[in-house]
Amino acid sequence: MDFKETLKDDMETIIDLIEDGKLIKAREKIITMDAVDIELLLDEIPREKMLRVFRMLPKTLAADTFAYMKSDQQQYIIESITDNEINNIMDEMFMDDTVDFLEEMPANVVKRVLKTTDAKTRHTINQLLRYPDGSAGSIMTTEYVDLKKEMTAREALRHIRITGVDSETINTCYVIDKERKLEGAISIRKIILSAPETLVSDMMTTEVKYLYTYDDQETSAFRFKKYDLLSMPVVDGENRLVGIITIDDIVDVIEQEATEDIEIMAAITPTDKPYTETGALGTFQKRIPWLLLLMISATFTGGILSSYETSLAIYPALVAFIPMFMDTGGNAGGQASVAVIRSLALNEVEFKDIFKIVWKELRVALLCGLIMAVVCFLKAMVIDARFTDGVNFVTALIVSITIFLTIVIAKLVGCVMPLLAKRVGFDPAVMASPFITTIVDALSLIIYFQIVRLFLPM
Repeated sequence: MDFKETLKDDMETIIDLIEDGKLIKAREKIITMDAVDIELLLDEIPREKMLRVFRMLPKTLAADTFAYMKSDQQQYIIESITDNEINNIMDEMFMDDTVDFLEEMPANVVKRVLKTTDAKTRHTINQLLRYPDGSAGSIMTTEYVDLKKEMTAREALRHIRITGVDSETINTCYVIDKERKLEGAISIRKIILSAPETLVSDMMTTEVKYLYTYDDQETSAFRFKKYDLLSMPVVDGENRLVGIITIDDIVDVIEQEATEDIEIMAAITPTDKPYTETGALGTFQKRIPWLLLLMISATFTGGILSSYETSLAIYPALVAFIPMFMDTGGNAGGQASVAVIRSLALNEVEFKDIFKIVWKELRVALLCGLIMAVVCFLKAMVIDARFTDGVNFVTALIVSITIFLTIVIAKLVGCVMPLLAKRVGFDPAVMASPFITTIVDALSLIIYFQIVRLFLPM
């Protein structure tokens, strides 16, 4: 039996115990579970029973579980428990989790939570809430281990034992001066393995990778990936250490950024709420502006078709190939745009690489276009000529030339548009399939009918 099946069976057993009122036995099983699994369990039971079960959890486990809960569950819990219970949760939660929770809550809930905390905690929370959404400051935590370079390894370990309990991580400790300016970093491993009287200044590295509070969270994620870090310090404009970002927060950022790009590429206004938590009206509001915009832009395609009514009337067989050109062009452009958008997101390419990218995509387009043109010509001669009136050698030649040029144009448009968007400050994901398809559709029709005019009498 794999882990998922075992967890499912355990959850079913616990739910049965809860339903039968055997809460003590249920608690014995629940407290052996991870916080993230407990959250899944609480999500499966009615809210009134969820509250009872939540209250049975030990203080630390309750706080950890609370951090994983959905915002509506968190709000229900806070509105249902006492001020003392709220204070217990806030005391055990890490500061970054606390801020993430408060950002999702209505003003009355935030006011009540802040009322239960001490003045120092309130000050820290208010400071973190002031940082712009999506900045390094907004996702950092203020709970970390700091050392002084005058400390010995023995003193450093003693300090870590005292402060590390309330720190999010002790894997890396940061060395600061009297003004809290960042001077270096040192791993807990190095401290443990060093002689007791070794000074921190002799053990630390001064080559520390750090972020500024107002750096974009996407930049933060890139630096974590580039340097394979588990945590990174965050400093203010005067190089004073104000917090750290840990890898768990970066994983959330990566998921958030990926989701946002996918939604933009699908012509949907991004949202930070899960799909199941977004109502039909909210989903409608996110989608309808883009659909209207794309519908209106598609009228240009209709205008192009209208301008070639004469050609279509004389050669009705031409109409049968139009969907193929438009679909193939959109697909080819989409392939190129997605590849470039991904590379831009990973900082693999920049605008200065535009000529290198265009040259590569041009070669790809020529190869793809040639193969598809040959296949298209053969199909038109072998199949279409038999079943469609008006399809002959000339028609097949027109179609094959059009498909070749359409793919070349589509690939070039698909790779250039995201780069141009990035250059002028737009999200490159905006130039994904929907917009690329609209542009390429219009271009493919113009190419098609211009070639028709060259080969066929009007």
